Amino acid sequence: MTDLRIRAAVPADVDTVLAFWRTAAEGTSISDDRAGVERLVARDPEALLLAERDGELVGTAIAGFDGWRCHLYRLAVRPGLRRQGIGSALLTAAEERFARLGGRRADAMVLVRNETAQHAWRAAGYGPEEHWRRWVKPLTD
Repeated sequence: MTDLRIRAAVPADVDTVLAFWRTAAEGTSISDDRAGVERLVARDPEALLLAERDGELVGTAIAGFDGWRCHLYRLAVRPGLRRQGIGSALLTAAEERFARLGGRRADAMVLVRNETAQHAWRAAGYGPEEHWRRWVKPLTD
């Protein structure tokens, strides 16, 4: 992997990240808007990890830690650059962050229909816990 740089996002990255997710991320979230990403970066400045090559955004991961659990979201790699170690580098950076913070186990949100992502997560050592089901309630209209 030549010249891959992993860094935390800053407020000036928000529009670039949102545009990147429209082409590289699968599915959408209620928080996939400017206010949601700005709030994330302000609340936890090290959570949104960006992978860059030659100054260009090529991957993202959100590595959130709430003091209790380590959560991974929005692992996304530019489609033409997948299977080159970018996702692995992002997960390594996320796991190192979790270890520094005292995290004990990471979990990831992976769409059931996204088989490509499921293969990537399995290759990184993650596996589904079929005995759990995610329950959600939108807090806004």
